Amino acid sequence: MVNNKHIATFIMGALAGLAAGKYASMTPEEREKMMNNLKEKANGFKDEAVKAADQAKDYFSELATKGTDTIKEHFPGAEKWMNDIFGAKEKPAEGETINVEPNEGGANI
Repeated sequence: MVNNKHIATFIMGALAGLAAGKYASMTPEEREKMMNNLKEKANGFKDEAVKAADQAKDYFSELATKGTDTIKEHFPGAEKWMNDIFGAKEKPAEGETINVEPNEGGANI
């Protein structure tokens, strides 16, 4: 049974064959020109990607700041509540031991 994956593979193979044939029939000068063109395009894509990543970082840091301010404004006790849930737990003092009760299986966790 032929499905979309098989058709796509056939088309990609045919295009790769055409591209290889075209490249093989090019003069060295045309090959050089094509490679320089591809390098320029790749560098342009890279620059755009770096710019987009920087913009995303700025956007998410701004969103986090605004989100935090909004939560504090509408829920004044939210910061204390979040610190109680996710805040750092106190470590035992030096020399102090922690007693752990066995669970139902008898193994200590």
